[in-house]
Amino acid sequence: MKMGKHGSEVVADYSKDKKRMDGRKGMDELRPIKIKVGVIPNADGSAYLEWGQNKVYAAVYGPREALPKHSQNPYKSVIKVSYRMATFSVPERKQPRPNRRDSEISKVLGEALQKAVFVENFPNTEISVFVEVVDANAGSRVACLTAASCALADAGIPMRDLVAATGTGKAFNEIVLDLNKDEEDAPDAVDIPLGILPQTGEIVLLQMDGVITKEEFNKALQMGIKGCKDIYKIQKSALKAKYELEELKLDSAKKAIKEEGPSQAGEEKAAKPEKAEKAEKTTKKEDKAKKVKK
Repeated sequence: MKMGKHGSEVVADYSKDKKRMDGRKGMDELRPIKIKVGVIPNADGSAYLEWGQNKVYAAVYGPREALPKHSQNPYKSVIKVSYRMATFSVPERKQPRPNRRDSEISKVLGEALQKAVFVENFPNTEISVFVEVVDANAGSRVACLTAASCALADAGIPMRDLVAATGTGKAFNEIVLDLNKDEEDAPDAVDIPLGILPQTGEIVLLQMDGVITKEEFNKALQMGIKGCKDIYKIQKSALKAKYELEELKLDSAKKAIKEEGPSQAGEEKAAKPEKAEKAEKTTKKEDKAKKVKK
């Protein structure tokens, strides 16, 4: 919140200011986003995401046998998501043990990812997804869902589509995209986490905290869908960057082998005359020895 000259709180009015508290000029503008996949070597798939101040790690293990046995489903795989926030991720130290919010977010993330993965291909198995927030500033659940989707793709698990997610809602008398912490704490704040499968437009996550009119909700929803499609492009670019880098490394290795090939062939050719000379010397010695014996 902005503070006045005498320390009094000044409430912003976006409908008049036309500029957001963190410097963004557009109400439909996202905070800076950076995604990198394949960051945890021991995981089957992983991703690291920076979204504004949010910093998130996601790791995927599986599909593997679901244990205990009674948790198995003979028709499909079960996606188990574990959402955690580090104790130092927020200004006031968070308790390390899971709370109700962590359990709720784990559940909704798992249900959203279940819609994207071809779970029917892996009966009696589980896919474990771990997401850890190391720095939080509003929108951590959509950041984790976006990172987890990239980690699943990195693990090579068959998917209908990536899940792209963002927050939308209302703050300071205006419909806004990607609320930050100050906007979430606004007197009239309405927070709407939204996740979609961009290719089909199917909504896989939709929650709302606050009161909003039908017209405002429709406007926020359309703004959120557009924002998700922008995030989808960033997700695809991150995945492409990893495999383009691997292809570049592979090409470099092939080139190095080709360059080494002729030199090795030359060494073999150089070695052959030496062997021939040794063989001739040995033959001559044997002939001399035979003559001496005679």
